[in-house]
Amino acid sequence: MDIRTIFIVWVVTGFSLYIISKIPPVGVEIDTPERALISAAVFGILTAVVRPIFRVLFAPFNIVTVELLSGFFTFIITVVCFVLAARLVEGFRLRFGIWSAVIGAFTLSIISSLIYAFLGI
Repeated sequence: MDIRTIFIVWVVTGFSLYIISKIPPVGVEIDTPERALISAAVFGILTAVVRPIFRVLFAPFNIVTVELLSGFFTFIITVVCFVLAARLVEGFRLRFGIWSAVIGAFTLSIISSLIYAFLGI
């Protein structure tokens, strides 16, 4: 990945997080757009660190299920990173705890996908 791609992913994730924070039923609260960008950076770093660890932990299950559950495991990793980012960044809160993380991670993937489609990426 080049620096331009990393920057685009960071901005799209930050913008997506800020949009999610404006949808009350989701339960994700982010104080300012700047906090959304900081949260996106922390989320990206956590994902880069945590994903390989979880991939190793989930490897036996992926082998047994012939990777049928790999999407589910990826979603679990995203939820864990969402919770960790909310704990690490001041101004990023999950109002309903783990449920906000689950709904937030799902909503993040949808909104980010829509933005990438709009940008043609």
